[in-house]
Amino acid sequence: MRIIRLTVGYDGTDFCGWQRQPGARTVQGVVEEALAKLAGIRIPVVGAGRTDAGVHALGQVASFRAEIRLEDDELLRAINALLPGDVRVSSLRTAPAGFDARKSARSKIYRYRIFNAPLVSPFLFRYVLQWPGPLDFERMAEAARLFKRKADFTAFSSNRLLHPVRRVMGSELKKNGRGITYTIEADGFLRYMVRTIVGTLLEVGRGKIEPNTIEDFFTRKKRSLASPTAPAKGLCLIKVVY
Repeated sequence: MRIIRLTVGYDGTDFCGWQRQPGARTVQGVVEEALAKLAGIRIPVVGAGRTDAGVHALGQVASFRAEIRLEDDELLRAINALLPGDVRVSSLRTAPAGFDARKSARSKIYRYRIFNAPLVSPFLFRYVLQWPGPLDFERMAEAARLFKRKADFTAFSSNRLLHPVRRVMGSELKKNGRGITYTIEADGFLRYMVRTIVGTLLEVGRGKIEPNTIEDFFTRKKRSLASPTAPAKGLCLIKVVY
């Protein structure tokens, strides 16, 4: 019996998220199906985070315990041979005793991509939010920096948890031509948290709210309609830090 650590990438467009759901196509589900074909039994897989329907990943981390005789490189090739084309395991190795993809994680890094133009390439449209109207990038960048804090993020999520405090270590907006990329790192994320933050930044960019209004949202700790939830397709889990 050993613990196996996987780094998984996937196009989330045709998935109902990471977490296994009855009657739904999920990333966890197809990974477990591939392992079941290899091992002859169901092997539960733990993911570092539960990405929502339509959200992508480059660096999702997963782990499982199993008695499999294949060496790491052989197991990597075997799993990828059984996975559908929109999921790939980029690395696989035997992990130290006690490793758990979810519990051992220290932080996660997400990236949201916006393409600010009237038209978007068919090779991009599945992975970016196309925004045809004008956006004030400088105001958006100013607002993005205000999310770097340890605070109650209830106002920027659909959270119903008892512990809504999260520590955001990085919150930055960058521009490259027509592309705008928002990168955020935190010790954990509430449901729809990144997408709601992006929705807020877009409202700032189009002049609907002022950057300093964000402080009021934090103070009131109440989900606001002034912060719409951005579409899932622009969001990608980039890295899990251990």
